[in-house]
Amino acid sequence: MAAGDEQQQAHRPGVFKQKNKQHKHGKHRTKGEIGRENKGRVAVMALTKKQRREMRKMDRKNKANQLRRNKKDLVLTEKRKLGSRDGPPHLVAVIALHSGVDAGAVTKILKGEGVGGVVHEDQGVTGAKDSFGLVLPRFKQRFIFYRPDAADLHSLLDVAKIADSLVFVLESTEGWDSYGEYCLSCLFSQGLPSHALVCQGVADLAVKKRADSRKALSRLVESRFPEPRLFPVDSEQDATLLLRHLSAQKQRRLGFRSRRSHLLAQRATYIPNTSQNGTGGPATGLGTLCVSGYIRGRPLQVNRLVHITGHGDFQLSQIDAPADPLPIVTAAPRPAKPGRDVEMMDGGNGDMNGNVRLLMKADPEKRESLQAEAEVDPMDGEQTWPTEAELEEAEALTDHMPDCFFLFCKQLNLTPWEENSSTGRTGADQKYDEGMDEAEEGEGLRRYREARANEMFPDEVDTPLDIPAKTRFQKFRGLKSFRSSPWDPLENLPLDFSRIYQFQNFERMRRRILADAASEEEGAMAGWYVTLHIVDVPLSVMESFQSGKPLVLVSLLPHEQKMSVMHMLVRQHPSNTEPIKSKEDLVFQCGFRRFRASAIFSQHTSADKHKMERFLRPDAPTVMSVYAPITFPTAGVLVFKQRDNGMQDLVATGTLLSCDPRRVVLKRIVLSGHPFKINRRSAVVRYMFFNRDDILWFKPVELRTKWGRRGHIKEPLGTHGHMKCVFDSQLRSQDTVLMNLYKRVYPRWTYDPYVPAPLPWVKREQPPALCDIDME
Repeated sequence: MAAGDEQQQAHRPGVFKQKNKQHKHGKHRTKGEIGRENKGRVAVMALTKKQRREMRKMDRKNKANQLRRNKKDLVLTEKRKLGSRDGPPHLVAVIALHSGVDAGAVTKILKGEGVGGVVHEDQGVTGAKDSFGLVLPRFKQRFIFYRPDAADLHSLLDVAKIADSLVFVLESTEGWDSYGEYCLSCLFSQGLPSHALVCQGVADLAVKKRADSRKALSRLVESRFPEPRLFPVDSEQDATLLLRHLSAQKQRRLGFRSRRSHLLAQRATYIPNTSQNGTGGPATGLGTLCVSGYIRGRPLQVNRLVHITGHGDFQLSQIDAPADPLPIVTAAPRPAKPGRDVEMMDGGNGDMNGNVRLLMKADPEKRESLQAEAEVDPMDGEQTWPTEAELEEAEALTDHMPDCFFLFCKQLNLTPWEENSSTGRTGADQKYDEGMDEAEEGEGLRRYREARANEMFPDEVDTPLDIPAKTRFQKFRGLKSFRSSPWDPLENLPLDFSRIYQFQNFERMRRRILADAASEEEGAMAGWYVTLHIVDVPLSVMESFQSGKPLVLVSLLPHEQKMSVMHMLVRQHPSNTEPIKSKEDLVFQCGFRRFRASAIFSQHTSADKHKMERFLRPDAPTVMSVYAPITFPTAGVLVFKQRDNGMQDLVATGTLLSCDPRRVVLKRIVLSGHPFKINRRSAVVRYMFFNRDDILWFKPVELRTKWGRRGHIKEPLGTHGHMKCVFDSQLRSQDTVLMNLYKRVYPRWTYDPYVPAPLPWVKREQPPALCDIDME
């Protein structure tokens, strides 16, 4: 055979070859094909619902961990900066809470050589009684100690607003006295920073009694400070432990100061303004105040306004950077090489030679205005504004109340306090009455009786006999339902509302401004030692600083110099037992501001209308509304009442609620009548009105009774005020028919930013309770 024939021929199927069907896999690729195409990459949509749920949970957990870590790092960074080379010195206020202790003895021990610090006597607060700087090279920390005058409550509160730590000096057996308790109440309500408790006199006790004394004192102070830690400061070794604790303890964050730049003045100079007529003489009591100190909180911008606590708002002209007067020197500085400039100190301050560098200058076009009130256009709006005389006449007519109340048809005469004869008194009685003001006692008795009458018969008034009721109560109206009946918040606004500002959405504006303030990184940074040039400052500010009072400056946020209606949620302080009437002149401390104003009280509810309270209620929170500059929450509120002798009593504490001029506060009056004849569904009522026209005028207003019946006036009977009324069920003979009338009330414009310093506080005798006062 041939070679080619020996090769086997390949089989080639024909057209009739059987073809098997392919496997139907649902037109999807196999897992192997998908894996080869993705090359190890996994698509999100390939995950199951359970897997996606687990991934979202892990993402949320990781995000929360990142936010927690960032906040922790931010807190640690701020803590490490405080008192270090890159931050402001640790400001410590030493406060004595007992008249039997000496806070100066504590500061004297802190200056001892055994503490290991470098004392700078001239780097404290100029003019202060006991203020000095302390640098601890071993801890790489620096402190500024300040001992405010404990008898001056305003100075004490102002220093506590900006202090990083408070050192309370306690008595070894009693802890604190009544005035110390009063100061603690104010400090806790204002916002208490980090603190330490110091006791003296423990070393003078026997060794066996020291532990028992400290345990007894710890149990005593637990009412104010849970789990207290007491530091005895009787030696320089104790002072070292105290300083270590102050530098390492956790810092409390106070919202009203952490969002704003603030400064405690350590140096101040005053340059009077020169007249503009070319003579070069002094101007009318204004000048430029140059204040030096360390910036704390947020960065300070030169175009922002600054508020000096107790003195008002002012503008800045420039910010300088002198040399840091309290540097931390751990080693001898090397001499500068010739031909080279000395390097700037940390924070951009002046050079080592003491030269002052200009940091920034105010731009007149960008600088915020001091305008606090809106410009009033008398021709703006369609309604015709009444004159001031007409407004005063209408207000006097509306607010006029009779000098007596008719209860059960019984007259309660508010007679003045009768002056008793001093004959026949013993020496002890005469000594007790030496400091008593009889006019004040009589006024107190009248107020107690009025408060008691309002408590027994809330909002009830008598219909006058000489004036028609429709004239006397012409500004009042009836409401079908206090909760759901409408009331236009822009109706019949007073003239003072044209002078204030309002936001379309205050909460949204607050969040935006606080967010912008938290992200600002321009201006003079926190920790820098600067000199602020404040223009058009009265000479009284410099005189106050020279007298030893602290000078506290805070940078205002946008719009915080403008007037509006501020609402504060407060509670009556337990130490106050005197009735506080609405529209009284009170002293407010709201954040960094201190001012006098007349507030109206109202209930704290979530409705769109709020009932006015005539007196501050001791058993429920109350909202106080005043005309005051705008302040963005959060901020603590202290309310004081000034006596005639100049002393100030703490009457209420709370927090800043909101800024809302549209908040409707309604004053309610209740007219009462007696059922004369009672039928099954109707009754004849008298003593509510005294003429036929008044009955027809108030006929549409709904009636109610103290026993829960509801009805309305059907028709007048006769001409002497009798009327036929229909009710939903039969009345009882001892029931009383009532009619509720309402009108909107507004605060009085009595805002005054200048509050005189209070006289030293003394313990006041507790007045009798309301139930103990004879209503006769």
